[in-house]
Amino acid sequence: MDTAGRVLIVAGVAIAIAGMVVLVAGRLGLGRLPGDISIEHGNVRLFFPVVTSIVLSLVLTVVLNIAVRLWR
Repeated sequence: MDTAGRVLIVAGVAIAIAGMVVLVAGRLGLGRLPGDISIEHGNVRLFFPVVTSIVLSLVLTVVLNIAVRLWR
């Protein structure tokens, strides 16, 4: 039970950090970049964050490459 408790605590902290990152990213305008597709038709709203996904992919690629090079 000790290990399961630690795993749940780490998972909770990771979810809380992810939530904070999403809140900050929303305030910075991430998610509503030019090129993101938003379709509204009646009561249906579809949102495809194409450009946001590309930007996040590039940033994470650079950060992870730097981290791997520093780790060696």
